[in-house]
Amino acid sequence: MPRTPTDYPLDNDGGNPDVPPKMPFLHLWTDSEGSSRITDSLMGGFAMKSIGGGADPQWLRPFPGEVSSVSFAVLPVGWVGQWHESPHPQWVVPVRGRWFIETQDGGRVEMGPGDIHFGQDQDTVEKEERRGHLSGCVGNEPCFQMLVQFAQSPVPPTRHPF
Repeated sequence: MPRTPTDYPLDNDGGNPDVPPKMPFLHLWTDSEGSSRITDSLMGGFAMKSIGGGADPQWLRPFPGEVSSVSFAVLPVGWVGQWHESPHPQWVVPVRGRWFIETQDGGRVEMGPGDIHFGQDQDTVEKEERRGHLSGCVGNEPCFQMLVQFAQSPVPPTRHPF
């Protein structure tokens, strides 16, 4: 059975106003041997701030980098994106349905609403006719996603980039 991000508890949910939360996410990256990997990671750097308009402060974390596009995708039932690299460093946020990622190192995860993923598996090396990752729709309904792509990677491709 593939693991899912929800198999791992939150480090801190932000309920304590004196302790900034950390947000869990899955990170798809390229290791020093050129293989894709997917690992659980936590994003820190949150601070209490109002978004404006008289809203009470909330935990916000600015994100570096130039966004090159925001797209919405629908993976049809049965869709499989054969082995490929992420076209750009990108956040993928499923809003409905489920999808999976399988990496060159044999890792496999399934994600659904509430899970976020940062895809940064550029510059992988082909191994056994595989390069990058395999991905696809899981289950009997399409997977709706939002993708936020960056012109260049805002962080180096390391196990825990943020």
